[in-house]
Amino acid sequence: MNYNEALKYIHESHKFGMRLGLDNIKKLLELLGNPQDNLKIIHVAGTNGKGSTCSFISTILKESGYKVGLYTSPFLETFTERIRVNGENIPENEVAKIVKIIKEKIEVMVSEGYSYPTEFEIVTAMAFYYYNQEKVDFVALEVGLGGRYDATNVIDKPLVSVIASISLDHTGILGDTLGKIAYEKGGIIKENCTTISYPQKEEAKLVIKDICSEKQSKYIECNFDDINIKESNVNYQKYDCIVNGRKYESLEIKLIGEHQIKNSVLALNVIDYIKENENINISEESIRKGLIETKWPGRIEKIKENPMFIIDGAHNEEGAMSLAKSIDKYFEGKNKILVIGMLEDKDIDSVLEILIPRFNKVITTIPDNPRAIDANKLKEKINKFNIEVVCKPNIKDAVTYALDNSNEEDVIISAGSLYMIGTVRTIINNM
Repeated sequence: MNYNEALKYIHESHKFGMRLGLDNIKKLLELLGNPQDNLKIIHVAGTNGKGSTCSFISTILKESGYKVGLYTSPFLETFTERIRVNGENIPENEVAKIVKIIKEKIEVMVSEGYSYPTEFEIVTAMAFYYYNQEKVDFVALEVGLGGRYDATNVIDKPLVSVIASISLDHTGILGDTLGKIAYEKGGIIKENCTTISYPQKEEAKLVIKDICSEKQSKYIECNFDDINIKESNVNYQKYDCIVNGRKYESLEIKLIGEHQIKNSVLALNVIDYIKENENINISEESIRKGLIETKWPGRIEKIKENPMFIIDGAHNEEGAMSLAKSIDKYFEGKNKILVIGMLEDKDIDSVLEILIPRFNKVITTIPDNPRAIDANKLKEKINKFNIEVVCKPNIKDAVTYALDNSNEEDVIISAGSLYMIGTVRTIINNM
């Protein structure tokens, strides 16, 4: 089996559908020797910010001299981005080798009456197998969807459970209130293990605290009141903060937007906890270097100048609000063009209400996903805003049109779906 055959095998598993429950992934991992049991895992759930929080954590640990696995989804440009060790993607030949092993184990489990694993279950099993093989010191593990029944939730005893910002998303699957969604995210909280949480809205916070109480999990809530933002632009941000009584001055990150400062402070709280409880050496110098070296593509990421081209994965109300704050802060008075494509099962109307009034022109397109809304249908929704809207279903055509119809001082922003902005990133980088 080569890499392309392995990818085909993984992607074809989506035809078996998505099922709730952990029986399948547990059986598959059991047949693989339960590699997850040998790993020190920082398990991160949430609606927004969990990926960048994982990235901050893993980069700081890497800069401290540790070998760190980072598991995230979805990928932007290449599948191997999802499984990384010390910033390096899993090699393609390793994907082929491990999928061949997994395929053999799947045949065994199916013969025993188990259902065929989902794509996410196969990729998660591959990640655990690879990290165990590579003998990593730590794994920053991002939850895929929800938490309670997510394939990553097979771990029995994480180093720490982390809950990033919770908001409404995937309401058809996770529930239509913050409380219901928090209940699903809180499914990663384990007995007698510590939980570190972003300061949530009250409805979500009560649910998380109740789960912690029930599981006898120590609850730690980050404090953002002491954050002092000193500089913030489209290239970097500097801030002061206090974590567990320790003051950090002039910390710097390259990620853009106030929400990324908050995500980095959440990561600092996690690092502080690991340092104290694992009795490991993490210097302030490593923390500073880790923060500044952290990259998280596709989140208010500048990929081109003259005109400036920004990509952002904003696809729900909270993500759109974060993007809107950055637009208001950095691009006031600029002529702004939006290239947007969305998935039909998202809260499209809320995202449009927040973003569209901030732009002078909109180009609708179609993300590379079967759940994508048709570009013309999206255009119809935007027409009510009395703004110029152009429909370009092909993403490359949309990007080319935006560039051809802009001046050097304009700002082009592509947003709405992670399944689209990766393609946009590749198109721009190949120009």
